[in-house]
Amino acid sequence: MATEIIMPKLGVDMQEGEIIEWKKQEGDVVNEGDILLEIMSDKTNMELEAEDSGVLLKITHGNGDVVPVTDIIGYIGAEGEILAEESQDVPAATASDLKAAGLEVPSAPASDTPKLAPQADLADNEYDIVVVGGGPAGYYAAIRAAQLGAKVAIVEKSEFGGTCLNVGCIPTKTYLKNAEILDGLKIAAGRGINLASTNYTIDMDKTVAFKNSVVKQLTGGVRGLLRANKVTVFNGLGNVNPDKTVTIGSETIKGRNIILATGSRVSRINIPGINSSLVLTSDDILDLREMPKSLAVMGGGVVGIELGLVWASYGVDVTVIEMADRIIPAMDREVSLELQKILAKKGMKIKTSVGVSEIVEANNQLTLKLNNGEEVVAEKALLSIGRVPQLNGLENLNLEMERGRIKVNDYQETSIPGIYAPGDVNGTKMLAHAAFRMGEVAAENAIWGNVRKANLEYTPAAVYTHPEVAMVGLTEEEARAKYGNVLVGKSSFAGNGRAIASNEAHGFVKVIADTKYHEILGVHIIGPSAAELINEAATIMENELTVDELLRSIHGHPTFSENMYEAFADVLGEAIHNPPKRK
Repeated sequence: MATEIIMPKLGVDMQEGEIIEWKKQEGDVVNEGDILLEIMSDKTNMELEAEDSGVLLKITHGNGDVVPVTDIIGYIGAEGEILAEESQDVPAATASDLKAAGLEVPSAPASDTPKLAPQADLADNEYDIVVVGGGPAGYYAAIRAAQLGAKVAIVEKSEFGGTCLNVGCIPTKTYLKNAEILDGLKIAAGRGINLASTNYTIDMDKTVAFKNSVVKQLTGGVRGLLRANKVTVFNGLGNVNPDKTVTIGSETIKGRNIILATGSRVSRINIPGINSSLVLTSDDILDLREMPKSLAVMGGGVVGIELGLVWASYGVDVTVIEMADRIIPAMDREVSLELQKILAKKGMKIKTSVGVSEIVEANNQLTLKLNNGEEVVAEKALLSIGRVPQLNGLENLNLEMERGRIKVNDYQETSIPGIYAPGDVNGTKMLAHAAFRMGEVAAENAIWGNVRKANLEYTPAAVYTHPEVAMVGLTEEEARAKYGNVLVGKSSFAGNGRAIASNEAHGFVKVIADTKYHEILGVHIIGPSAAELINEAATIMENELTVDELLRSIHGHPTFSENMYEAFADVLGEAIHNPPKRK
């Protein structure tokens, strides 16, 4: 009996697939494992292998056909075998036959993933989509649009990769790895590694050169991806007009749709002395080639804390000045205070609930006057009070704004139809991975019409200190304000075998859940590999698993992730390695 070849379901959201090319033709001999055809879903391309050996008896859907999942697209069987459908004496009536007989024929269900509608030929300077900005939102949008068959151009005034790749998360993580290596040197002797000398020096020229090599490799990779996807690249500042034309120098191009992905820039404050050359931004400090003896960090957010820790690990006297009552105030209070305590042990001075009112430069050093009457003296200061949307080139658009950010709807579309603004420029979540998703969604909506929303509710966030900190969902404070009574489970890394063996037995995992259904409301981690572990929590929450359902899984031993399982179990008072909860 013939074997059916069906359109596979490549993901939970896949409704249909497109046949790109049959690699075998009717009558060809097929062996198990041979590549039969290439198919494409809205997410990926794949080659479909034969599950049986025989002859390809019939192809029911040819190249270019879009077929619902699980529908039959062909048959494999013995040579000369007659298919059951072909053995019938009376041919099946076609839709045209039924309509000719006056009968109603139901339409095919609307596709959840429409494709790019056929377009008239575009002029050389016309594109289906013009993307302005080559950061995470921009290059993601450009490549996604190209994958869906659009003619795409991207405009970038400097380097591809945006803030994250060039002056943000990637170079910062390069430096933080140095800090981690230095921490390792300090504990080496206690682990039986006897170094000839524990003396070391920091070669800032080599440090900066290595950081630059990492950045160059990744920016080159982005350019290569754009080239491979046949995206046309324009270098220069793009000035965007309401008629969807974009001018780059003396050249003007036009898009049927425009995606604004201009990103963000360093935020500044207007206080006396802020323009001193000794006051550095987070962009500047990554190219600093002379190590200061002391550094004052204005702002105890993620960037200030990460870069402050880098310089403190190099032996620099670091003082962090934060206006809120704790560092990184957006994170769970308990986690924030634990991180503050650990960083203080590493030698960082942290002043909270205070701001800088004036900076005085004298004798090649700075005196930062605080609004509580104190003073901090340092050779250099780092201004790290956050980032604001970059709007250069968008002045002609007269877009609807919200607190200095481009206002977008759930589909990433601005107040001008056909112009989208994903990523940092809309200020929704200034994270590279959130920008990836927003850029992808903006591209799909620009092509298909507004059919897909960017769900950012379960976007994880991390701080790459040592130990790392990560979170997804609501903090305990937010959960109690929204739900009233909640369940909280915790498990310390102090009892985790992998953490103890790695000299990283500090911090904890904290899980917040509702009392009725045990729905997971938030997960917070301070400890080893927190930035990696949080992705499991984000996936759990995105798929709406409850605490009870998660506890049916098995986590490997010895792993850091066991501690997350223990924290989930502690929500219900069932953690094996925790003391019993008091009734």
